[in-house]
Amino acid sequence: MSLLVLGTVALDNVKTPSGKRRNMLGGSAAHFAMSARFFTQVNLVAVIGKDFPGQYIRFLKSRRINLASLRVGEGKSFRWNGEYKKEDLNSALTLATELGVLAGFIPQIEDHQLVIPNIFLANIDPDIQIGLLQKMKKPKLVGLDSMNLWINTKVRSLRKLLKIVDLFVVNDAEARLLTGEHNLIRATRRLRSLGPELIVVKKGEHGVLFYSDSVKFSFPSYPVEEVVDPTGAGDTFAGGFMGYLSKERKINAKALKKAVLYGTTIASFNVEGFGMEKTSRLTMPKINSRMEQLRQFISL
Repeated sequence: MSLLVLGTVALDNVKTPSGKRRNMLGGSAAHFAMSARFFTQVNLVAVIGKDFPGQYIRFLKSRRINLASLRVGEGKSFRWNGEYKKEDLNSALTLATELGVLAGFIPQIEDHQLVIPNIFLANIDPDIQIGLLQKMKKPKLVGLDSMNLWINTKVRSLRKLLKIVDLFVVNDAEARLLTGEHNLIRATRRLRSLGPELIVVKKGEHGVLFYSDSVKFSFPSYPVEEVVDPTGAGDTFAGGFMGYLSKERKINAKALKKAVLYGTTIASFNVEGFGMEKTSRLTMPKINSRMEQLRQFISL
């Protein structure tokens, strides 16, 4: 079963205690796709500017990511400039954001992609997410990601989306901000009452909390010895999680736990290098080997 992801494809300038990189391929949709590709055909929906390096387009295609709906707009590509401090690698300090062609972006997808059953709305303006979802025909599984910016500035649109999606992936700070609940169990219950049946709360180095009416569990993260660059780790997790579910015929407790394990495992590779240095070179044997180590930590 194929998967369609809407989000950003960006050029990132990132500084961490391990070094810095400029004009690095990034964006929510790109990181998501780089992870989800291990499980299903990924169709990427985004916009780039005319300044976007051709080498990055060739790179994404070489990873078998369908770019038929990656549009080139008039203007500059979306850019993000961020920094991570040694004392808190879980949080990025945004130094500058240049929307470029992302301002006014209206997703345009190929006709044959309208019937893709699995859709993930990666982090982007919720009004853009709504616009894309309204075009799709009879989706089977719809996942959503967001961020504190949209919670603070476009909460009405976000709440509208929460009523019609199946899965909501959110980090712990965002869950608390959106619900007003400090306790994460109460926060997940509150999120469930807003609409989505499946709630995934990302807790960074402290792992993942999953909540639904019938299935509830919490898994730790994989113990990475050295975090180089956390950029895109959450999107990478979401890609592994949603990618795995997209190929499962039945979503039950077993499938959900395995999806979280895959997402967590691939995200652990992501943070060990800058950008997609690690995830772009991954193979399923490497992923499965590390996931088995994670399973042993959890004693599954």
